[in-house]
Amino acid sequence: MRPAADTGNAFAEYGLSGGPGTEAFWSAARSPVSVPADDGGWRTLFLWRGHGPSPRVDFESWSDPVRLTQWADTDCWYAEVRMPRRLRVTYRFLVGDEAYADPLNPHGAGGDRSIAATPDAPAQPHWPAVGADDTLPLPGTRIRWASERLGGRRTVRVHAVAGGGPLVLLLDGDDWLYLHPAMTAFESAVAAGEMEPVTLVFLPSKDRLGEFGCDPALWEAVRDELLPLVAGSGVHADPERLVVAGQSLGGLSAMYAALDFPDLVSRVACQSPSFWWTPDAMASEDPLGGPVGGTVAARLRAERPDLSGLRIAFDLGEHEPRMLPHCELTETLVKEAGATVRISRAAAGHDRAGWRHALLRDVAWALS
Repeated sequence: MRPAADTGNAFAEYGLSGGPGTEAFWSAARSPVSVPADDGGWRTLFLWRGHGPSPRVDFESWSDPVRLTQWADTDCWYAEVRMPRRLRVTYRFLVGDEAYADPLNPHGAGGDRSIAATPDAPAQPHWPAVGADDTLPLPGTRIRWASERLGGRRTVRVHAVAGGGPLVLLLDGDDWLYLHPAMTAFESAVAAGEMEPVTLVFLPSKDRLGEFGCDPALWEAVRDELLPLVAGSGVHADPERLVVAGQSLGGLSAMYAALDFPDLVSRVACQSPSFWWTPDAMASEDPLGGPVGGTVAARLRAERPDLSGLRIAFDLGEHEPRMLPHCELTETLVKEAGATVRISRAAAGHDRAGWRHALLRDVAWALS
């Protein structure tokens, strides 16, 4: 798109009016806005107001950054981005060395990120719009966990939804506290009758790659140290019906726990799990280019475990094609081992904005 003589109608196809850069334009502007593209996808307009370095819109996992263009000599910068059908994606603006959320978008994810969704992306009804400057509510119960098994100290938050019930262990818990309002979303789902009351345990990670690899230390510490602390916290919880929810490396760790700690973990919600993982994968130039299914698939083939006591939901983004072979193979092997399996695909890439709906839906299914 190039500046036109009639600047008052420059972005009319996106439903915007007024000359770009004028106060009238900015008072009504919103971003991002999508219109149908010729290829069946979407053309999406992103806007930024400012002077100085050329801004870029930086997407999480889905696309390379896109540089915005200045409209004439105004403070209006814009980019038209081609997006596929069914996409929800986290993004931010990069201006010089700083990162910013989109001030024209009410759907934030932390202080410096926003969420864009194409018009055909499925709704996420229980997740409220949260602005970049909003402070998310935090559970009132805090557990100070000084783990002998893992080393170091961490704060674990616990919240009983509607009086509490089965324990739901949220790996990468800080993301679900400070970027995405999981506490509010679970409360909404329970109030709507889509899930029974649960007790949420937000487990932060200190060393994701070290803790979420296929190593027993984390799950020994959860079993022997963390769960007794939760039991002594005064919050009502049912540890006999524990659900573990993990994404990416957290999904890998949840699957590993189901294999090696079946008496502890028999219900799992697993989004975009890193089933490409092997002990030396991260040292490779292409971590996803190793054996399909990685260590987990190799174990399932060699050991042929009886997983008839496992109830596990797998979800993967439609827009993360390199993950697909790893996940498809592992899903098949887990099902062949006797587990009760649910398989779905999300309108997203490798992105927590897309994992949010599956988190609620699959925890409810794991408990049903």
